[in-house]
Amino acid sequence: MDHAALVATLAGAGFGLSLIVAIGAQNAFVLRQGLRGEHVLVVVLICAVSDVILIALGIAGVGSLLELAPWLLDAMRIGGAAFLLTYAVIAGRRALRPGELDAETSGAPVALWPTVLTAVALTWLNPHVYLDTILLLGSVAGTHGDNRWWFGVGAAAGSIVWFASLGFGARLLRPLFAKPAAWRILDALIAFIMAAIALSLLHGLMEG
Repeated sequence: MDHAALVATLAGAGFGLSLIVAIGAQNAFVLRQGLRGEHVLVVVLICAVSDVILIALGIAGVGSLLELAPWLLDAMRIGGAAFLLTYAVIAGRRALRPGELDAETSGAPVALWPTVLTAVALTWLNPHVYLDTILLLGSVAGTHGDNRWWFGVGAAAGSIVWFASLGFGARLLRPLFAKPAAWRILDALIAFIMAAIALSLLHGLMEG
């Protein structure tokens, strides 16, 4: 790897992290799964691999397709908003539900497939993901010319490190979540975040 490729890789890692290291629906879900210790590896893999695929598509130039067919983003906004509002209601009910909770068994265990479907939906039904990875990241990667794929490698590596750290590092916060109140605050925050994102998607649809 020459100097230009190294610079592009580091730039990609920094830029990729700047896009994903934020409190959002996907990160909130990964954090909660990590705290519960439930299907963490599967959730981390789904989120990380999805990001890698989207980054590759962005660098390959698929973003131009979305620009030519804006109705695709509108369809994703509607589907994503409906899903996020549903999940916000579920998280809100968990926050209000009486009963003892702890860091290991907060709520009833959730089977693998519903967890997989939720992780997939939170990733692929979120139009912001396409705007960030395919359009924005793909455009910035293009400025690196022949080293654009090294930029993508850096962004993909940053994504993998972030989701792995969030999912498997959440266990360090378990002592904090030994109290039922902490779980209720987390679920209330998740409900608020997902509802806010859903409303922003609908607002963007109406403005468009």
